[in-house]
Amino acid sequence: MSTTATPPHVSAPAGFALFRQGFRPFFLLCAVWAIVTVALWIAVLHGAELPEGPLPGARWHGHEMLAGFVGAALSGFLLTAIPNWTGRPLYSGVPLVLLATLFVAARLALLPGSPMPPPIAAVIALLPLPALLATVLPAVVRAASPRLFGPPALVLAFWAGDVLMLGETAGWWNSTFERGELLSLDVALVLVGLIGGRIIPAFTRNALRKAGQEAELQPVPGVDAAAIAALLAVAVVDLAIPGGLLAGTVSVLAAVLVLLRLSRWWGLRTLGQPILWVLHLAYLMVPVALAVKAVYLLADAGWAANWLHLQGIGAVGLMILAVMPRATLGHTGHPLRSSYAMVVAWLLLPMAALMRAFGLDLLPGMLPYTTAGALWILAFGLFLAAHGPMLLRPRADGKPG
Repeated sequence: MSTTATPPHVSAPAGFALFRQGFRPFFLLCAVWAIVTVALWIAVLHGAELPEGPLPGARWHGHEMLAGFVGAALSGFLLTAIPNWTGRPLYSGVPLVLLATLFVAARLALLPGSPMPPPIAAVIALLPLPALLATVLPAVVRAASPRLFGPPALVLAFWAGDVLMLGETAGWWNSTFERGELLSLDVALVLVGLIGGRIIPAFTRNALRKAGQEAELQPVPGVDAAAIAALLAVAVVDLAIPGGLLAGTVSVLAAVLVLLRLSRWWGLRTLGQPILWVLHLAYLMVPVALAVKAVYLLADAGWAANWLHLQGIGAVGLMILAVMPRATLGHTGHPLRSSYAMVVAWLLLPMAALMRAFGLDLLPGMLPYTTAGALWILAFGLFLAAHGPMLLRPRADGKPG
């Protein structure tokens, strides 16, 4: 591990590079918004009176953790991955500034105290992801590879959940906010399963080979595809028939398949490499969250009622916090070595997930919320401290981007 953001033999590059590549502004916005949203929500839980806005307080918190926090991470990922997949030039400059501006405008339109009428705020808040897809789809179409359409299609489904949430807020239809919230969260979980399933075994195999370990991955025929299909089924069932026997049964099936898939990736051999084991830990949180959800739905177990936060914080949030530092290091010309700050952050976030999911039965009053929120804020604060300067400065190796 490295304790410094820049290797000792490399001087910190000068200049401003925030809009030289897609991950830079959106990873920065992702971490900042993760902190701001949770800090404001903790203040509300402790009696602070925020001014009224287009969304009631609890709905604003839920919406912004998805459309804001997860949406920023998805934007940074697609804008960085599409050039790698298709060979097109990096997204940079004015188009990137415009996309980031739209994202910030969406956050401000819904912010508590925003004077915008809900229908206008909803329209503004729904613009960033369609603009993102309009930016990246031409390269995907030109590449003519059906496999590349998967992530953009899932981002569109994620946005459909936002449409359901804000559609009720704007008065376009009734009683769709909760289903939209769950749809966006479930689609985020599918993206964790799909993208994590591509990068984790590849990164693990490469790292083990570099360390001189012959560890061929051992996929079980059909399990990879079945696991993704089961995660998609979870999203479909939760949209159509949420909260019942079928939803619980599908969650059990998905948990078993995802866990079986993960078990073939030699995760225990990565324990000496935090930048790898955190990816395995984040992927493990997928079947854990699904299993707890199934227990709640099938057995009506009160202790499992907050499974949603295991999914949102433990699986989706931790995967985002695992991928952002790695991508930042790799695309800014730094060695792929985790700092001590990030190792601490990667331990804090699962603790936050467990506290928020199970702490209400163990600790009094607001203490579980406050503790979970403080752990979350500290984790993303450590990311900003360790990697924020890299996002702002030019590449350490002098290359473009």
